[in-house]
Amino acid sequence: MKIAEKPPVTFTPEIIGVGTSVPPTTYSQEELLDEFNITDPRVRSVFLNGAIERRGLVLPPLQEDGSRAVETQGELLRKHVANGLAMARESVESCLKDANATLDDVRYLCCVTSTGFITPGFTALLIKDLGISRHCSRLDVVGMGCNAGLNALTAVAGWTGAHPGELALMVCVEVCSAAYIFDGTMRTSVVNSLFGDGSATVAVKATGQATPSDGAPRPRPRLLKFSSCIIPEAVDAMRYDWDDDQGKFSFYLDPEIPYVVGAHAELSVDRLLEGTGLRRSDISHWIVHSGGKKVIDAVRVNLGLTRQEVRHTTGVLRDYGNLSSGSFLFSYRRLVEESVIEPGEHGIFMTMGPGSTIEMALVGW
Repeated sequence: MKIAEKPPVTFTPEIIGVGTSVPPTTYSQEELLDEFNITDPRVRSVFLNGAIERRGLVLPPLQEDGSRAVETQGELLRKHVANGLAMARESVESCLKDANATLDDVRYLCCVTSTGFITPGFTALLIKDLGISRHCSRLDVVGMGCNAGLNALTAVAGWTGAHPGELALMVCVEVCSAAYIFDGTMRTSVVNSLFGDGSATVAVKATGQATPSDGAPRPRPRLLKFSSCIIPEAVDAMRYDWDDDQGKFSFYLDPEIPYVVGAHAELSVDRLLEGTGLRRSDISHWIVHSGGKKVIDAVRVNLGLTRQEVRHTTGVLRDYGNLSSGSFLFSYRRLVEESVIEPGEHGIFMTMGPGSTIEMALVGW
């Protein structure tokens, strides 16, 4: 009599912890306008009508006359490293505590940043700073912009799937105040009114579907599928490139980008759900990048979402500004802390950035 073989166990990557951090110095939009003595009514309107209340930032040092110094590119880069490491350390420690893990458990480290260029990257610096094993595998994702958190999470999920039971960390480190130019133009003012500093870390491990979640008090999201949509005709709509006049790197955001992203949101969701048997109405939780008020509104309208469904996206924008690659993880952490997720539900992570690109991940609890 032939004994039936047990079906093979499928190992699915799961997010088992999340941690975030911001600088100790935060400012309201009104305080920032006063700090830089901005009186231009057009610029003030941009700052005060963007649905942002406070942001964590590391401003230039004060000079003897009370004004803020003009930082060189070298000084900005040193700010990027010093403050990035401080925030990353805090978010990693918070994440590991949430995951009930230690630094000794980390086998793969992926760091994401777009606000500075250093070699070696944050992975090497964090391994040294935190005392992570020198044999830890690592990946630095640099310069991909606000969408990069999901680009990196795709790589992390792939690594954990190939190494069942091993712990991987993805750390988003964005010191946006190390990429500011204060020249009074509308181009730089839009950027300066929007971005904030922050770091976010997630812990990922691939476990068998039949394996209990180690007594976890809440359901863990399984990373089921990823999708990507690049809009080549809008490749120049979001840029971080060299400004010859200022002798520094500078952000550029096209005013039309919210509408470009919104117009492609439905296509991107349909592509993600294709072949899953799920419809848009089956998605219980939406974690959308806090790209800005107009971007959020454009995505919400095009996908038919309610304000309640994007409450964490708008809440993070209000309290921290656009945190670039880690923004969606700040929103995800707020969702987790609500304790409203039920087993069997599905969610979508959505980030947008240069390229122009829309990245998505389907998760299931």
